[in-house]
Amino acid sequence: DRLGRALRGGEIIGIFGDYDVDGVTAAAVLTTFLRGIGGRVVRRVARRDAGYGFDEAAAAWFAAEGCGVVVTVDCGTSDHPAILLLRRRGIDTIVVDHHQVPPSTEHPAFSLLNPHRADSRYPFRGLASVGLAFFLAAALRTALRAAGWFAARPEPDPRDLLDLVAVGTLADLAPLTDENRILVQAGLRELGRRRRPGLAALLDAAGVPADRPVVESDIGWKLGPRLNAPGRLGDAEPALALLLAETPADAAAAVAACEDANARRRALQEQMVEEALVEAEAAGDRAAIVVARQGWHPGVAGIVAAKLVEKLKKPAAVIALDEAGEGRGSVRTLGGFDVYRALAACRDKLVRYGGHAQAAGLTVSAENVAALRDGFAALAEAQRREAAGLEVDAVTQLGEVTGRLAEEIASLAPFGPGNAAPILAAPGAVVRESRRVGDGTHLKMTLECGLHATAHAAIGFRLGDLDPGVGATVDVAYRPELSEWRGERRLELHVCAILRNGCSGALPFSR
Repeated sequence: DRLGRALRGGEIIGIFGDYDVDGVTAAAVLTTFLRGIGGRVVRRVARRDAGYGFDEAAAAWFAAEGCGVVVTVDCGTSDHPAILLLRRRGIDTIVVDHHQVPPSTEHPAFSLLNPHRADSRYPFRGLASVGLAFFLAAALRTALRAAGWFAARPEPDPRDLLDLVAVGTLADLAPLTDENRILVQAGLRELGRRRRPGLAALLDAAGVPADRPVVESDIGWKLGPRLNAPGRLGDAEPALALLLAETPADAAAAVAACEDANARRRALQEQMVEEALVEAEAAGDRAAIVVARQGWHPGVAGIVAAKLVEKLKKPAAVIALDEAGEGRGSVRTLGGFDVYRALAACRDKLVRYGGHAQAAGLTVSAENVAALRDGFAALAEAQRREAAGLEVDAVTQLGEVTGRLAEEIASLAPFGPGNAAPILAAPGAVVRESRRVGDGTHLKMTLECGLHATAHAAIGFRLGDLDPGVGATVDVAYRPELSEWRGERRLELHVCAILRNGCSGALPFSR
């Protein structure tokens, strides 16, 4: 209703997005939709060097632009000072966010759209902010239709925005269940049509072939890091400009800026991962990792934390300390450990924190890092689960694996948090060919089933150090997938785990 009133009254509507992919895509959804129906919109994205969320400087900028209403996306739930500043100037704020809602009796925003509100009756709490923005746009269209807004102008189809929704939902690791499954599945199809100039140019720059469908891994490994890179290093504006580009020329300039930022991000990341591993080793064998150093870039802390989790199989916090003794960091986790709850339990040691179960951010003074390290590790130790082994969905012989099976499994996509790709296990596979590829971290093999004399190509990403050698008998956990190579579809096993010498009895994977 408030947005409809702003449209009818010709008010300027401000859109403010956080600097990650969810925030930028959500800002693009509402900016594109509102402009497309005749709205007067100004937009801005957060700067990482200004700190997390919606701050008072951004609020003052929107006031100076003459906004009557401001919509924050992927932030705002905890940003009371900035929202109060706007309220004092007679400007309403609508918060569209999916981060945890702190206990509070009242929120200063005109509206707080957040599925984690204690009084929320919406049955699904897993929407990313871009999904919330999509449903807000769809609901606004319905309200405007009833008010006759489209009698003299074209009525948009919100489904045209689903490519943005898929990118933001996947990049934010939102659970792929309920609405998210439908939004992402339809959004990937829309993305494959390459109708949005910026995303089409980004797909080309990332080397995603135009003659095959766009899949989840293209977002996770190719598009997401490129869209995240400008915001990680400071200013996310190039990423939003890319998503809003209306011509190929505008898109090309924005893609070039994102590519440059991504190259710089990679260099910083490699250095920080190497240094963080040294810090983690020096801290001893703890259930969780908290590392901090002056000179690290806070924008790369999240991806470095994710790399530590991947390598060390523990929750990890990476903190960049500045010269004034304040640290800004990011936390990532394994399944089963809620980092937001852990930070909430350590809040007496923190200046600020926010996020959700799988990923969170924090601000901490240098003098409290040691206490945070102890508290965080103690909480992780209390919640540590004894793992019986890699959990698999079925035990098979390699001779039973066919292209038809891979197609049937693929029909269960999109895969991700909440809907993991099925993992199969095969005992007694014989290694007929084996070599390390890429930079030596990956393992390419040919595996043969002893019972059926059937051989399959296999790839084990980041398993190069586990090369069993030609002739070895191994137990493998894997996902059968169909890949495209020079126009031909072929079956390939994506190996998740290798156990050498076979199991000689019960397979050492749990079911």
